Amino acid sequence: MSEQKGIDAESGRVEAESIRRESERFRVLAEEARVVRDEHRSALEAIRQAQESVREVSEIARTASERARVAADEARHAAMSAVKATAESMQTSLDSMKVVEEMRRTLREIKDSKPE
Repeated sequence: MSEQKGIDAESGRVEAESIRRESERFRVLAEEARVVRDEHRSALEAIRQAQESVREVSEIARTASERARVAADEARHAAMSAVKATAESMQTSLDSMKVVEEMRRTLREIKDSKPE
């Protein structure tokens, strides 16, 4: 009987050691899973920050594009005003030339009509 107790004790010790090893293996796996989870969390945070940076750059680009559009529109209006002012100036010059030509004709007529 004591021999049976010895076998049972040895069997219990072997089983306990097996359970201890299995527990240690699960503890190591759990630690590895925690490390992977932390790396995954860090990667997700890096992706979130990259997306935020892209969003900020997109907003800056959108704002710059809008300012460029406004500036182009103002430049177009300025160019149209300059063309209009040039046309008005040319019309005024033409009108002045007509007046001068009319004055020359009148002076010639006066000169030609004077008795000598």
